[in-house]
Amino acid sequence: MTIAFVLTLLVIAIILFARETLPVDIVTLLVLLALIGTKILTPQEAFAGFGSEIIIILGSVFIISGALRESGVVDWLGQKIGNSTRGGEKSQLAILMGSVAGFSAFMNNTTVTALLLAPVSGMARKRGVSPSKFLMPLAFASILGGTCTLIGTSTNIAVRGFLVDAGLPPLGFFELTPVGLVIVAAGIGYMVLIGRHQLPVHPPERSLSEDYGLREYLSEIVIRENSPLAGQTLRESDLGRLGFRVLQLHREGRSLPTRPSLQLKVGDVLVVNGPVESLIKVRETEGIDIRPDVKFGDRELKADEREILELIVTPLSELRGHRIQDLDLPVRFGVAVLAINRHGRRLRDKIKTVRLDTGDILLVQGPREAMADLRKSPDFAVFGEPNTTPHRGKKGLLVLGFLGLGVILGGLDVVPLSAGLLGAAVATVLTRCMPLHKVYACVEWRLMVLIAGMTAFGLAMERTGAAGWLASLVVWGLEPFGSVVILAGFVLLTVVLTQPMSNAAAALVVLPIALSTAEKLGLNGRAFAVAITFAASVSLVAPFEPSSLLVYGPGKYRFVDFLKVGGVLTLLLVAIVVALVPIFWPLS
Repeated sequence: MTIAFVLTLLVIAIILFARETLPVDIVTLLVLLALIGTKILTPQEAFAGFGSEIIIILGSVFIISGALRESGVVDWLGQKIGNSTRGGEKSQLAILMGSVAGFSAFMNNTTVTALLLAPVSGMARKRGVSPSKFLMPLAFASILGGTCTLIGTSTNIAVRGFLVDAGLPPLGFFELTPVGLVIVAAGIGYMVLIGRHQLPVHPPERSLSEDYGLREYLSEIVIRENSPLAGQTLRESDLGRLGFRVLQLHREGRSLPTRPSLQLKVGDVLVVNGPVESLIKVRETEGIDIRPDVKFGDRELKADEREILELIVTPLSELRGHRIQDLDLPVRFGVAVLAINRHGRRLRDKIKTVRLDTGDILLVQGPREAMADLRKSPDFAVFGEPNTTPHRGKKGLLVLGFLGLGVILGGLDVVPLSAGLLGAAVATVLTRCMPLHKVYACVEWRLMVLIAGMTAFGLAMERTGAAGWLASLVVWGLEPFGSVVILAGFVLLTVVLTQPMSNAAAALVVLPIALSTAEKLGLNGRAFAVAITFAASVSLVAPFEPSSLLVYGPGKYRFVDFLKVGGVLTLLLVAIVVALVPIFWPLS
């Protein structure tokens, strides 16, 4: 019964992770409470992960990544890329992916992608090429670059902690590097020779306004006293002609069904989905307002006085998690939010209640002076324009020096790796390379909770025998085919689980099963752990990885684009992992 309960809990957690009904950290904490409530784990065991060395390493890496961002090192690279139009498409793609992978080996890959998104798009426009030809390779390079070092991705750090808890030697800082470099080289080679031909091509935008017509946004419109829409039914209204889909209709505090025969009245608030060019027309139509917004007069709406920008919410933005209505952007920045786009998906909430997340694109309008302030804000990146973070050369060199020193001291066992990286993080704060008030904003707290909690869940799977029971099924089904096939089975299982779950969570779920299987067969458990670590980072089949979500909207990709390009690349990388891991980490 205990085994059945733990496995049921696992299935429920996977479903909740996939549906995103609740935040991943809340789901993780609920799982821990269930394990404590059933006395499978003691409170000390359930919460031990929160005080583990792995959390110190992970938090330190987040702070160092933030310091690299603050010092303008990555922005400097982005400006170099954005200003570069030399060489052919193949050579430029190879240089871009190689540079991004190099940075991502030591920085959070989502941060790297977000910081380079705007300059890479600008480079594409200068070349007269669709940004879609470069943005997906940018995301893939940032993800694959993380396989090269221990701190390249949170998954590597999480696996290191699990191995320590299992009584095995921890992963070395550069232990994964040889195979990681092969994975990066294979990814670059595939995208340069094959993948770039499979990427969608959209006509290069000649202006922002033309580009707006290619992206759809969620917005709200309000019918005023003199609106021509008042008295019209939804079927006969001008909204359909303008390309809008009415998702919700609110009247006097009540939500009404959007039947075609419903007659519109003054004061109605419509939640609509449609192209930007239509939103601009609506703003110029008498008797119609857009919310959340300040009310502008006709004179203020003139094109020569106001500007429209697309703002991408960055990973370090302090606005993440806040509702649009609570940000009060009209007062803080003097701009109006016209609409929002989230990774190409249609949002069905009222726009003012939407909580911002990394990669959201806000369409804003405001005076040119206000737009200049927004361009300097660390909370946003302006799509299609280079980042404006000043490059502070000395600060950037200091951060790189602190990181290098921490890695060397930890790698040579002069101090524990956690102490070396924590020292580097503290040094960036003491030397003001990282402002103190931004330190905690750099840390991905949800990911920290997820990793600490799922590590405890792995302990529960081992203690209850759930891991051993699943291992017996794997042995029964795959043992006749040999140890390499068993290894391949776990690699593919990890790749599949990374679709509904985060990479780190998928690895931590599969690890106890894999180690139990290795023990039953007398195989090298470390080889299985390393293979699962790589497998969690080479799944590029769908745009669920945060880096891929960041480029999904700006690149105007469809789900099938990732399936077509990333699917084949994933199979290639899986084959590389299965072939090389037994060579560097013998199975027997």
